[in-house]
Amino acid sequence: MSNTAQPVKTEETNRIGLTKKDYKGLPSTMCPGCGHNSISEGILTAFYELGVSPYQVAKMSGIGCSSKTPAYFLHSSHGFNAVHGRMPSVATGAALANRNLIVLGVSGDGDSASIGIGQMIHSMRRNTKMIYIVENNGTYGLTKGQFSATADVGSTDHYGLPNDQSALDLPMLAIISGCKFVARGFSGDRKQMLALLKAAIHHDGLAFLDIMSPCVTFNDHPGSTKSYEYVKAHDEKLHEIDFIEEKTEINVEFEEGTYRDVSLHDGSIMRLKKLDRDYDPSSKLQALGVLQEAFDKKEVVTGLIYYDKNSVDQAEALKLPQVPLHEYGAKELRPSKEALTEFLKSFK
Repeated sequence: MSNTAQPVKTEETNRIGLTKKDYKGLPSTMCPGCGHNSISEGILTAFYELGVSPYQVAKMSGIGCSSKTPAYFLHSSHGFNAVHGRMPSVATGAALANRNLIVLGVSGDGDSASIGIGQMIHSMRRNTKMIYIVENNGTYGLTKGQFSATADVGSTDHYGLPNDQSALDLPMLAIISGCKFVARGFSGDRKQMLALLKAAIHHDGLAFLDIMSPCVTFNDHPGSTKSYEYVKAHDEKLHEIDFIEEKTEINVEFEEGTYRDVSLHDGSIMRLKKLDRDYDPSSKLQALGVLQEAFDKKEVVTGLIYYDKNSVDQAEALKLPQVPLHEYGAKELRPSKEALTEFLKSFK
């Protein structure tokens, strides 16, 4: 019998020396099988693989099942749980006060599409630099399964009662509100979701991700158009997606004419592989047309739906300094008597 000691297997670290465990959070209290858990896993995987320090991230949320999930990833990040529907304004304040933070807002179809819809629309038009995720399941899970504003007309709740009100299409709403990065994913498609999350992290402006996330307790039945089986069966992918970082050399072979590269501000690339249609995500008109067609057919279009590289985020538009506001002292914040006198003269 050999006395040679067996090597101890150590957990793999990323480029900043952290393990995936360093990106985890508290144990989830979601229902087993909830799509929100898959999104949480995707978020922590994206930050881990990109080598972003959790301390650089500020997690924001409102109220709802989705808004509980920031507790389940990036335990050493900053965080704030706002009141119902008010996540965007709190996230805006954090993003403007400290431009070095990566602001991650997690919301739900109730939190954003109902009570918080006004705040959502204004954050889109202002192009506040943040990642805005809506975990969309078409139901109010915390209050036992009523229809949300994204529930399709004709779909039924878990009691079998039909919905007679038209649904809001959040990516369509985001585009017409002025958002420059609009995508939709499915919690059951990990590869696509991970590529979209990585691109959103690198985007210089507001990146809106509507992620279909079936509620296994109240909205995962045959009459629901937000159930796991329905979304899986009616998922129309616009393209296959790869994310390529600026400093990472990746050799990918495609047949000529079958892919399109979308360059992000920092030099990173989203490589969109053509499936059955020639889709241009830079065309707002085509994006709205595809969404309307899918809406009418009760299909779920996923992928990068719209992207405008001519994006100026709110902090740049306001000409805010790069230095976080809390680092300024009295010397920088208190004008001299001479400077104040000169300033007051301008009002005469």
